[in-house]
Amino acid sequence: MVRLFTTNSQINVLKSTSVSRKTQPSSDFYKIFCDTEVLRIIQAIESSREIPLKYFYKGRGSKIWDNFYLKYIIPKWYRSSNVEVELLQEIFGYINHHLEAGQKINIIDVGVGNVYPVKNFITRFNRLDKIEKYLALDISEELLKLSRANFQKWFPTIEFNSNVLDIEHSCIPSKLFDKNPANSSSSHINNVILHLGVTIGNHRDRMGVWKNFRNSMEKNDLLIFTNELGSSSSWDGKVRGGCDYHAGQIYQWIKDNLGIIDEDCQLVRKYDSEKDSVVANIQFRQNYTLDFSLGEIGKTIEISAGEEITIWRHHKHQISELIQETQQSGLKLVHYVTNKYSSHVMGVCQI
Repeated sequence: MVRLFTTNSQINVLKSTSVSRKTQPSSDFYKIFCDTEVLRIIQAIESSREIPLKYFYKGRGSKIWDNFYLKYIIPKWYRSSNVEVELLQEIFGYINHHLEAGQKINIIDVGVGNVYPVKNFITRFNRLDKIEKYLALDISEELLKLSRANFQKWFPTIEFNSNVLDIEHSCIPSKLFDKNPANSSSSHINNVILHLGVTIGNHRDRMGVWKNFRNSMEKNDLLIFTNELGSSSSWDGKVRGGCDYHAGQIYQWIKDNLGIIDEDCQLVRKYDSEKDSVVANIQFRQNYTLDFSLGEIGKTIEISAGEEITIWRHHKHQISELIQETQQSGLKLVHYVTNKYSSHVMGVCQI
């Protein structure tokens, strides 16, 4: 069962037609995505009528996301700072206390984005001379370039490494970090893994992501993540935040890159009970044939008038649900803090 909110958009009566428009992705689409990613996108559309949100952080999507996130980084008269910056400030003492005297850390930022949320957090550890190296991981090469530019401008003396990684499909390769480098004065180096930006709530397969984090960790490593608190099913239908600006920009990106005519579709936001998430879908008013035939890829997908493809999703967590999900994956939620409105949580996990 899916609950619709007509306040988001006027849902027109859809009339099926025997005529089907045929369209092909733009040349930019094939420049942005490698063959493996194109095949995964095709599979996701076929099997679940969804294009996973992670793919929209690539190409022009990286700039869309950066602009969106900067809106929430810059202090306003009604908001002194970003909620994740505040939560990292609050949790700093716990993380620092977890470390033994003289111990250093590798900070591994998964879904790094633009590094702004962790700038103050890194500054504090750097003043204590506790950072061995910083590793930026993201599905988007564009965001990795942005993170490198920002990080090296702010922290020129800290070793910076980066690598493309899709945490839904891969663990963090141990070869990307050396926990006991020969030139280190520390007897042991722990990894502090960050997964911020309330990104855990955007994944379609959260359990797979939790397990990949678990399999990337050793004893005493820490995983720090953020998400929104609450119940997605209680969504009031009011469009705000990522469901507003980010989803709207992605909707335009989809139309531009898949060649879908404006009057043939509309953006619908609603609650998806199957995945317990608020979603933004592109709803087709016209039959479409999406032709992905290029090179060795020869695939067409038929979309009927009235069908929808999910292009943005977010799931809110209850604390009890977080405990259960992390336990099922072999992790343990050992500490958490919430903001003053109890709208966001920052959790710390160990294996």
